[in-house]
Amino acid sequence: MPEPTVNPIERKPFESAVTDVMQGASRWEVKVHDHGLVALVDVMPRLVANGQTADAAVVQAARVSYGQGTKKINEDRGLIRYLLRHRHTTPFEMIEFKFHVVMPIFIARQWIRHRTANVNEYSARYSVVPDRFYVPSADAVRKQSETNRQGGDAPVDAATAEDFLKYLDHCQTQYAEYERLLERGVSRELARIGLPVNVYTEWYWKCDLHNVLRFLSLRMDEHAQLEIRDYAYAMFALIQPIVPVTAEAFMDYDLGGEHLTRLEIEALRSKQPLASENKREQAEWETKKARMGL
Repeated sequence: MPEPTVNPIERKPFESAVTDVMQGASRWEVKVHDHGLVALVDVMPRLVANGQTADAAVVQAARVSYGQGTKKINEDRGLIRYLLRHRHTTPFEMIEFKFHVVMPIFIARQWIRHRTANVNEYSARYSVVPDRFYVPSADAVRKQSETNRQGGDAPVDAATAEDFLKYLDHCQTQYAEYERLLERGVSRELARIGLPVNVYTEWYWKCDLHNVLRFLSLRMDEHAQLEIRDYAYAMFALIQPIVPVTAEAFMDYDLGGEHLTRLEIEALRSKQPLASENKREQAEWETKKARMGL
């Protein structure tokens, strides 16, 4: 039986004219709140040709995919903006970021709903949970929104804010009980279940650029919870210098843009009220019009 034929490996010489997109650093870090942080610990591609950014990987993937069709777009920036504007998303999956994130458990539970990433979280079965708790400032204690069932609104009065912070003090006394029960031999996997969700956890989170942008689109939005918005803005600050052209297009077409429904477009054309009896839909249309200065 003949042996299979394998072509010899083609080894191209290392190009010295390359730049590390993280400038030789092992991590870039942004502090969030009292004990939290978002750190960028790795990027793929890490090395790019001198004078380029990681945006070049988007262009490279797009040109091999669309071939001669991209010749009509005469510059890389224009191509990236075209791709994002028209939601051609696969070229943006060619770039990956790995983050180290330290955040309260209640933020982690929101974050994990974004299921397109690779995640490895600190295990409280193997290790003792550190004594770190998120406590907002008094002016960040918000009352329940009357229009958003899942969100807060304006600050509560000073007395109520003080009561809330005392409530968090009581929650944190659970940590002393946690330590005491560990010392008495209760397993870590059981002792942890009495800890409140404002205790900090941490994880490594690896995600491609396309799905990072989808995360940021939702979590930098004004409707997102304030605390996770702080983490999202920190993440955006870390990736912006790595993919500046893509970041600019994201701000122009996504975060800074406005999506209009068919009914809203028809209301603009006809100069008539929105053809919907749904109060929430009507309120959203009024908000959009206000943002657009209509």
